[in-house]
Amino acid sequence: MTLSLNDHLTSETVLPADHAQAALAGRIWRPDAAGPSVVAIRGDKVVDISAAFPTMRDLCEAADPAKALRLAKGESVGKLADILANTAPDTRDAARPWLLAPVDLQAVKAAGVTFAISMLERVIEERARGDYTAAAEIRKSVKELVGDDLKKLKPGSPQAMRLKETLIAQGAWSQYLEVGIGPDAEVFTKAQVMSSVGPGADGGLHAMSTWNNPEPEVVLAVSSAGKIVAATLGNDINLRDVEGRSALLLSKAKDNNASCAVGPFLRFFDESFSLDDVRQATVTLEVKGPEGFTLKGSSSIAMISRDPADIVGQTIGKHHQYPDGFVLFLGTMFAPVEDRDTKGKGFTHKEGDIVTIATPRLGSLTNRMRRSHECPPWTFGVSHLMRNLAKRGLI
Repeated sequence: MTLSLNDHLTSETVLPADHAQAALAGRIWRPDAAGPSVVAIRGDKVVDISAAFPTMRDLCEAADPAKALRLAKGESVGKLADILANTAPDTRDAARPWLLAPVDLQAVKAAGVTFAISMLERVIEERARGDYTAAAEIRKSVKELVGDDLKKLKPGSPQAMRLKETLIAQGAWSQYLEVGIGPDAEVFTKAQVMSSVGPGADGGLHAMSTWNNPEPEVVLAVSSAGKIVAATLGNDINLRDVEGRSALLLSKAKDNNASCAVGPFLRFFDESFSLDDVRQATVTLEVKGPEGFTLKGSSSIAMISRDPADIVGQTIGKHHQYPDGFVLFLGTMFAPVEDRDTKGKGFTHKEGDIVTIATPRLGSLTNRMRRSHECPPWTFGVSHLMRNLAKRGLI
């Protein structure tokens, strides 16, 4: 059974519940310009503001991005409903605009092991060495030793260090526990600049993987000065078997064609939405499989072990600069263990899965899962963007 993406790409499903008050910006592909444009979402209209802000990076660098977005003049390029209807690749008219990921020149970073449940699953992956058949028994023994209610344990605190000493003494220490309860956050490069896919796009799974899952996350947009200016949603698609074989395979497990989904829009911070709203967000996940399987879950940012501002502070500073800013995946507490086919095998993707990640204040991000080599190849990079913007007289 082939599932349709179009049902998930409507204004009602994609927009935040309070979109009338939200400062929303995205990116579209404009076939008439053979390139992308930054757009403002104003009611049911999509307005091209690339004359004022040629890149999303430029908008994020504004002194007050939400105010600048609202004041920016531009060209109406159509109704949001029509552009959404043209976004799914199977039904797209290549002569009309469609949505892209709402980020461009920003580095794409991700924080790992920021939730206790996710941390325990990483320990299990490591001990199982990528073998899902061994995971259930290991999961039981690890939880007996460590427990799964570590949300009150502050990473790097004296209490966390005492737990670390106990685990080492019992031979149960892991590199995942190190970044889960130790002083230093795990922050890695999730994807290359310009390689993220947006709402409605195919999400990529490397063909070598037989044990993998979605990771529903909130994604922060951060300026070059380290100021958190906006938030959106992301799917940090993960190959559990590959990373489980060795943490040194993290890049191969995380960074593949179409394996980073971001969107639908950046919601800039203003009087209606702030980092405190992010801290209280609950991110939901729904996976619909072509065989009729359905998986649902949720991830509460309130249960995060490290505050989002702390993770940003560990990412940028005097030791590491980002002149074009960056976006940061905050991590997930959702680790699917529900059996899909075989008892004890747990969850893994099937080709054709429809994955929807949502939270009321940010809207929803929906993608269909395919093998990375079968997804459209990434061909439009930074050099192409610069040449295109120059040709259009925007830079």
